Amino acid sequence: MPMYQYRGRSREGNEKTGKIKANTEREAREALKRKGIAIFELNHLDSLLYKEITLFQRIKSKELVVFLRQFSTLLKAGISLVNSIQLLAEQSTNKLLKQTLLEVEEEIREGVSFSEAAEKHRKVFPPLFTNMVKAGEAGGNMDEVLERLADYYEKQHRTKQKVISAISYPTVVGIVSIGVVIFLLSVVVPTFAGMFTSFGADLPPLTAFVLSAGNFMQRFFWLFFLINGLVAGGIWYAKQNKKYKYYLDYALIKLPIFGPVLQKAAIARMSRTWSSLFETSVPVLQATSIVEKVVGNEVLAKVIRDARKSLERGESIASPMEEHWFFPPLVTQMVVVGEKTGSLDQMLGKIADFYEAEVDEATERLKTMLEPILIVVLAAVVGVIVAAIAIPMFEIFDTIG
Repeated sequence: MPMYQYRGRSREGNEKTGKIKANTEREAREALKRKGIAIFELNHLDSLLYKEITLFQRIKSKELVVFLRQFSTLLKAGISLVNSIQLLAEQSTNKLLKQTLLEVEEEIREGVSFSEAAEKHRKVFPPLFTNMVKAGEAGGNMDEVLERLADYYEKQHRTKQKVISAISYPTVVGIVSIGVVIFLLSVVVPTFAGMFTSFGADLPPLTAFVLSAGNFMQRFFWLFFLINGLVAGGIWYAKQNKKYKYYLDYALIKLPIFGPVLQKAAIARMSRTWSSLFETSVPVLQATSIVEKVVGNEVLAKVIRDARKSLERGESIASPMEEHWFFPPLVTQMVVVGEKTGSLDQMLGKIADFYEAEVDEATERLKTMLEPILIVVLAAVVGVIVAAIAIPMFEIFDTIG
């Protein structure tokens, strides 16, 4: 919570100085007034010592959806915009959202529109939100716009979670499998190597290979962590650079198993965003620019940039899509129909519904299919290592016998 330093006079006429915590300057003044202090000077302490750390705080999708639904309900109930924001700020448990809403409320009281005030807080309110709110202010249907935004973010969150779930399961199992193999090769296998050497028996090729692998792993296990660190660093760097992000996104889309799921999820996100913006009467060029920024896939973003250029020339939005491999014929045909009939928002909504359902089915199939495959692969690898150790042991026991 921000800190303010004040200088004033008490009811008894004594000069008072000190510090007070308050969300806004107005709140600080009201608190001091209740204490009977007439303020001469009030300054916001902007030093890092007095700032509340919000660097790693963020608004979760669920929190944003709840906020939007409550906001819409309050407006529909006839509560004013300022009072609605004040109520939501008071009950918010997220410090970043609470502080932002109080600042927005103060700006609105000073005569700034809600969309303009929200636009200054991009960490909480993305461009999609502010542009749709701006359209809602112009059309006088703010409550409906907020309800649509809640539906939009809810569907986006659900689709995103499905994709994350489908990818995270095999990733976790894969990491555990690699960890088990490394442990066996670097800890368990070397303990048997000395025993086999002391007997001087000829080792089967499989055992010799596994022992060599164990010896290598024991000496160079750090390579595994180094390679993983380099890969993670490379991916992070590629995401920061638009040029390299294009190639990273291209490679992900072309993956044999996960690629089609990521492609469908990207099309669903694009269609849902476009549809939501068109439904709230956001200008088509502005809506296209917003979609380009929020779609999250640079390959798709490039096609949307081409679509925007096509619109600027007075041509069809579907032309660049028809020429690109990213879009299946179903998408381009429905966009063409939407443009010809003037129902592009409805067509894009239907595309989003279709591909969101496709993502749901695809992720369920992936989890069902990958689980037994990963278990069989892990069992096979562990089985080979165990067999490589067991076979020469049986031969040694026969020799001793």
